[in-house]
Amino acid sequence: MKLNPPSKAASALSLCMVLLLGTAIFAQQASVSDSSNDSVTAKRVCAMVSRFHISGKPINDEISAKLMKRFIKQLDPQKLYFYKSDIEQFEAEKDQLDDKLAVGDVSFAYNAFDLYLQRLQERMDYAQQLVDVDHDFTVDESIIVDAKDLDFAKDQNEMNERWRKRVKYDLLNLILDDTELAKAREQLHKRYRNNLRTMAQTEKPEKLEMYLSALTHCFDPHSSYMSPQTLEDFRISMELSLDGIGAALRSEEGYTVVAEIVPGGAADADGRLKAGDKIVGVAQEDGEFVDVVEMKLSKVVRYIRGKRGTVVQLRVKKEKNNAMEVYKLTRKKIELSTSEVKGKIIDTGERLPGKTGRIGVISIPSFYRDFRGAQRGDENFKSTARDVRQVLYDFRDQGGVDSVVIDLRFNGGGALSEAIEVSGLFVDEGPVVQVKQMDGERKIHSDVEPGAVYTGPLVVVCNRLSASASEIFAGVIKDYKRGIIIGDTTTHGKGTVQNVMPVSNQMFSFLKGQDLGALKLTINQFYRVNGDSTQNRGVRSDIVLPSLIDNMDLGESFLDDAMEFDKTEIAPHESLGMVSPKILDYLKQASTKRVVADKDFKETQDEINKYLKKKNQKTISLVEAERRKELSNDKEEKKKEDEKKDEAADKDIFKKDHYNDEILNITVDYMNVLKNMNTVQR
Repeated sequence: MKLNPPSKAASALSLCMVLLLGTAIFAQQASVSDSSNDSVTAKRVCAMVSRFHISGKPINDEISAKLMKRFIKQLDPQKLYFYKSDIEQFEAEKDQLDDKLAVGDVSFAYNAFDLYLQRLQERMDYAQQLVDVDHDFTVDESIIVDAKDLDFAKDQNEMNERWRKRVKYDLLNLILDDTELAKAREQLHKRYRNNLRTMAQTEKPEKLEMYLSALTHCFDPHSSYMSPQTLEDFRISMELSLDGIGAALRSEEGYTVVAEIVPGGAADADGRLKAGDKIVGVAQEDGEFVDVVEMKLSKVVRYIRGKRGTVVQLRVKKEKNNAMEVYKLTRKKIELSTSEVKGKIIDTGERLPGKTGRIGVISIPSFYRDFRGAQRGDENFKSTARDVRQVLYDFRDQGGVDSVVIDLRFNGGGALSEAIEVSGLFVDEGPVVQVKQMDGERKIHSDVEPGAVYTGPLVVVCNRLSASASEIFAGVIKDYKRGIIIGDTTTHGKGTVQNVMPVSNQMFSFLKGQDLGALKLTINQFYRVNGDSTQNRGVRSDIVLPSLIDNMDLGESFLDDAMEFDKTEIAPHESLGMVSPKILDYLKQASTKRVVADKDFKETQDEINKYLKKKNQKTISLVEAERRKELSNDKEEKKKEDEKKDEAADKDIFKKDHYNDEILNITVDYMNVLKNMNTVQR
C-alpha cells in the first residue's frame, strides 16, 4: 500500500516510493554505485532532505555542528583514538559542513576517517606491546565505564594511560574467564589485529553512507542514506528471501566460518558444506579463486551471493580434519522461514496445573511484504497478513481455539499496509491509523474488508523493542477495546513513517542503470485512532510483567533528536467492549499474586536489581580479587540461564518459561471472564 506523498511537490516521486514503518525496500535494484558519483549523491541527499523531511528544517549551521559531533562519535564513541587537538581541528569546520555538502563536497568524511585509521593504527600498535607487559592485578585502580564522563585525551601520555587500563581490563576479563595467561595474550593479539584489519577494509560507499546517515540522523533517528548494498539487505528483510547458497556466515579470527546451514538452500541440498567449515576462497562459475581469508565479512557475502541459477565455487577448509575441498554450488532462492509468521496451539492443561483451554499463539517477527512480488502480480507473494490469516484458518481446521495470543516482542515494524491488514483480521471495518503529512494534512487509513477472521478473546504481547507497525496494531487492539496488552511498561515509541526514495542525478535516471543508493526519509507521523501519537511514549501495556529489558534505556525517548509526542483529532471508532477497568483490575490482581509468589519472577527481580546497580556504576575495578567476586555471581546467573534454555521443550515459538506461562495464565483468566460475562448477558 502507498500513501500520498508529503506535498504536491513530491507527487513525481510517488511512483517509486514504498511506504515503510521500521524496515524498508525500494523496488528497483541496480548496479553498484561508482565512487565518482559521491558529489552528486551528497547534493541530491541534501536537496531531498530539505524538501521532503516532515520537520521542514533547513540544512544550516546548527545541523552542520550536529553532523560533525555525530560523525566523530560514530567513529570514536569511547574516546579511545582521537586527541583533543584532533577534535579542535574538526571543529574548525563545524559551521562549514552544510555549505560543503550543498555543493557535493564530502571531503570532511574521508579526511576524518583517514585520521581515524591513522589513530587506530597507532593505538593497536601500542596495545600489542601492552598485551605482553606484566600487569599487576592487585593495584587498586579502576577504568571509567561511560565515555560521557571522559574528555578526549589531551596528549599521548594521557592516551597511553587510557590504553594501559583498557588492555589490562581486556586481559583481566579473559583471565577471569579461566583462560590461561598465554592463551589470553594470544587472543588479544588477534582481536586487536582484527579490529585494525576490519576497519582498514571499509570501502568508500560505506564511508559515504556513514556520513550521509549521520546527516539525516540530525533530523530524526530513522532517516538514513542507504548504499546499494544496504538497500539490497533491506530488500531481503522485507521479502524474506534471497538468491544464494543458503548458509549463515560469521567472521572468526580472520576466517569466514559457516555458522548454520539454512534448510532448503543449495548448501543443504548438496550436503557437503557443514557448520564450522571455513570458506577460504570464492570463485564464480569457472573463474579464478579470490582469497577471502582476512577479508571483511560483508565483502565475502557479496562474492557468494548472486543471481539464481548461477554457479559459485567455494574453497573450504573442513572443520573435521582441516582438509581443503572445493564445492560447486548452484545458487537458488532461499526462503528465510525463521523470520516469518508461525503459529501453534498450546493445551494449557499440559503447562498450567488446573487450567484448561486451547490457546493459539501467533509469533509475528516483523510486518514483512514482498512489494516486488505484489507489483508483479505473483499469486503467493510473501505477506504478514496472508500468513497470519492462514495460521488462523489452521487453528480453525485443528478444532478451534479458546483464545489467541499475538507475540510482537522484538518486532521492529515493517510495512504500513501489513499493519492495517493484520488489524483487519481481528476488527471489523473501521479506521486503523491516522497519518499526518508535512503540510499538516491528516489522512485516515481504514480496514475496508467486512468482518473479522477471529472474534474471540485476544492478547497482544509487546516489549520495549516492539516498534512502529507493531505499535499501530497494539494501538488498534487497545483503542477498540478488542483485547488486552501484556508486556513491558510500554512499547518502543516509534510513531513516524519513512519513504524509501532513489537518489538519482536526474529524476528517474536510475532506470538507465545509474544507482546512487536510496534515502529512507521520515515524511509522515502516524497516530492512533484515539488521536494519540505513539511517538516517544509508545503504547502502554494493560498488565506489566517484570523483565530486564523494561529497565534498559531502550526506546525512542532515549534517542538523540527524536521527534516529540503530540496529538491529533480522534477518528470515530466503535468500542467492542471486550476490555473494561473492572476486567483489568481483576486480571492485574490475579497476576500480581502469582508473580509475587513465583520463585522465577523473584530471580528476575534480583537480576533487575543487579542490572540497575551495574548500570549506575561509573567505574569498574581492575583488582582481580574484586572482579572475580563480581564475575562469579554473573557466571552463576549465566549457568542458570543456560540450564533453563536447555530445559525448554519448545524452542521455536513461545518456549516454556515463567514469563510465557504467566501470559498463558492471564489469557485463561481473561478468557474465563469474558465467558462468564457472556453467560450472564444471555
